[in-house]
Amino acid sequence: MPIHARILIVAREDERAGPLAEGLDRLGWRTITARGPFAAIAALGDLQIEAAFVDLVGAGREALSFASRLKAACAPRRLPVVAIADPDPQIASHGFDLALAPPLHPAQAVMRLESLVRLAVAEEEFELRLETFAERGRRLDLPETEGGPLRVLCVGEPAPQFLALSNALARYEAQVVGAFTSYTAFDYLHERIFDAVVLWAGENPHEALSIIAGMRRNTRLYHIPALLYQRGSPDIDAVDAFAKGVTDVASPEVSENDTAKRVLELARAFRRLGAIRRALDKAKSSGLMDAATGLFTRDLFAAHLTRLAAASRARNRPLSVCVLKVAERPEVTVARAGGWLDRAIPQIGSMIGRLVRAEDTPARLGPEVFALALPGTGLAAARLTAERIAAVIGCTAFEAGPERQPFVAEFDIGVAEVRPNESAAKALEAAAAQASERQAS
Repeated sequence: MPIHARILIVAREDERAGPLAEGLDRLGWRTITARGPFAAIAALGDLQIEAAFVDLVGAGREALSFASRLKAACAPRRLPVVAIADPDPQIASHGFDLALAPPLHPAQAVMRLESLVRLAVAEEEFELRLETFAERGRRLDLPETEGGPLRVLCVGEPAPQFLALSNALARYEAQVVGAFTSYTAFDYLHERIFDAVVLWAGENPHEALSIIAGMRRNTRLYHIPALLYQRGSPDIDAVDAFAKGVTDVASPEVSENDTAKRVLELARAFRRLGAIRRALDKAKSSGLMDAATGLFTRDLFAAHLTRLAAASRARNRPLSVCVLKVAERPEVTVARAGGWLDRAIPQIGSMIGRLVRAEDTPARLGPEVFALALPGTGLAAARLTAERIAAVIGCTAFEAGPERQPFVAEFDIGVAEVRPNESAAKALEAAAAQASERQAS
């Protein structure tokens, strides 16, 4: 039976690696454990490993070289490597993307893995877009990480422990803004830009969770990392906290300096991903995109998809394509006859562009046909993505003319994964055929 591990854990002992592996397996992130660098490198050559953990607790200085060795073995695929160790600025200088202090909760690890893997795929995608656009005489600006101090919003009553953490952040030259209530917090979040949020769950822990819930319902605030800082005897279970969207959990029993370092690591990673996202978004103003929707044109998409397929084979990453065709419905037929569907298409295309990840490639293949190329995405996840996009757009009413009820645009969907020995064009044809079959039925 083939192994489909996604996460590599490098650890000599099972004290920390065992519980982490079991927890990640339960959460759908299948793991494989290696006892040393040679076994780890062998696993990287055979499996589609998306990220690695290296247990540095009690390890010798030579273990600090593991990150660079693992990354080199994975090239050209970018491999995020996380150190299980107390936060230390020196760790980053050895090639680790992140350091997480033990004990490491599996749900906490998953939250960080999702953002790290996305960042790796986004960086790979940007490199490919540079090549695709350069072929057409267009140059994309390189990602520029924002300078200046990291901005942190601290929310909660001024308890001594919380003030100590705020002061520690300030000592590390973060720009700290304090908010005592959820109302003030959201005023700040909507008026200013922050790289991380710290929530004190002291006397009123459920208010902290309500702020998290509000952030995760807002597309602009959705990705901002949030650390829940709670008392030594917590009122909120870590599993519940992570399930509700908390990025990390800390306690005053840990040094406020160590917690401040964790917050700033979260903030730096958020800025880095933001820089990649902005650079990818700038492609929309290149002059090569579909004028009406801002999406890739058919020819540009075909060229880029060919490059994506070659890169997915070289990097041993999955690649899936989706086709979304406006479904034939009586109200759509009427809207088309009156020209109202043509008027809605730019809005529909724009919505598709906003609903995909920055590293995904959305395109307009025809007047009423759209496509997506999803790097690092298997068939099941791609289908969920297409269905989610169709569901969101299916909840939107478009004008159908005077004295007529607005119409709703539904989609017939086709999805295919690009197989190792087939062309991207064949996968796209298979997805288009699926969509057409659904339309015919």
